[in-house]
Amino acid sequence: MKVSLDIVVRSTEIDVNGHVNNAKYLEYLEWGREEWYERADLHYDQFTKLGLQTVTVNININYRKECKQGDLLTITTTPERMGNTSYSLKQEIFNQHGEQVADAIVTSVTMDIASRKSRPVPDVLRQLFS
Repeated sequence: MKVSLDIVVRSTEIDVNGHVNNAKYLEYLEWGREEWYERADLHYDQFTKLGLQTVTVNININYRKECKQGDLLTITTTPERMGNTSYSLKQEIFNQHGEQVADAIVTSVTMDIASRKSRPVPDVLRQLFS
């Protein structure tokens, strides 16, 4: 399942160099992942009912092109890899000209809420990768 989220770069996201601060891209990616979970109807309360939560354990990001205030960005999120207790999502950010401004692979682990230890990815999430 591929999901897209459109955003506009705001003035508060610009750093002293006049472009989007590198840390803000991580927030954009998080917004994209949250949209992916919501469109899959996998809200926090559903994970809680299963006694688990997801935890981001690795983000490998490439910054390709700067973004400036007023740019229209599209964040895409696509399933990449499924493991036993972990999974990865591929994310890309494009500007209004269709240029890729960043891309990342984000790896998450499913963790038992009570024991705080990893546990197998539930079928409800696993099925989104087939």
